[in-house]
Amino acid sequence: MVAQPNDRPGLSWVGPPIDARPLFEPELEALLGLLRALRPGQWSETAVPGWTVHDVAAHVLGDYRARLGRREFGALAPGETLEAFIHRANQEWVDRHRDMDRASLVDALEEAGTELARRFAHADLDAPSLGVSWAGVDPAPMWLDCAREFTEYWTHRQQIRHAAGLGTDPEPGALSMVLDTFMRALPHTLRDTAAPAGTRVELTVTGPGGGTWTVTAGPEGWSLAEDGWSLAEGSGGRPAAAVELDTETAWRLCTRGVQPAAALALARIDGDRRLAEAACRIVSIVY
Repeated sequence: MVAQPNDRPGLSWVGPPIDARPLFEPELEALLGLLRALRPGQWSETAVPGWTVHDVAAHVLGDYRARLGRREFGALAPGETLEAFIHRANQEWVDRHRDMDRASLVDALEEAGTELARRFAHADLDAPSLGVSWAGVDPAPMWLDCAREFTEYWTHRQQIRHAAGLGTDPEPGALSMVLDTFMRALPHTLRDTAAPAGTRVELTVTGPGGGTWTVTAGPEGWSLAEDGWSLAEGSGGRPAAAVELDTETAWRLCTRGVQPAAALALARIDGDRRLAEAACRIVSIVY
């Protein structure tokens, strides 16, 4: 049976490295183009519960400046979790920038975002970097931290698009990177789900940018390693559970725009329902 946490040596279990570095510049251009095309009234539309479009844009600016080392954070309050601290710090930043005029906000995003994209373009993907809590990796290699950071900017842009009455950007290159990064949460998601070594769970995303990710149970935990573990005897090459989601449901599930029960109702499931339900508890953001 699987026994973890995912503190075992090596990182092959989180899957092969990916390179999001070339995507930061076009992502910034897409965000700036979107914001400059908004009508004045659209800036006050709700993008996420409690935050307007202006708030989300200000939050992205805070993220840019934090990565550039130009934003100070306070300390954790007694008994405060890291997640609670992050949410509090983000809210305080947004509150301080609510009166920032739209043109200045867009200009600041362009300045900081351009510098950050250039930094990421030259980053060493193998260097140790910030932890990725939802993947259970701390410290994380730069390739995973970089990809995680890209998914955050992409997700916030989709929230703004939706608030403005636009659908999710279907551009497949960015969407493929986002989904591939989000699925690195699968081994951590299943860390408390017991299964015999060799048990496989397959998650397929249909539509633009989609693909199939297979997580395999081993003696030290679940793994997305390409070589995986030998199939359980008698499995016949079939996964114990297969889950199929459309693109929109998949990315929104990973960012909690859709709750697991709602995603399961939209999913196509084959095999062990328990394993399928466990996989659909995936969260690929600080939540």
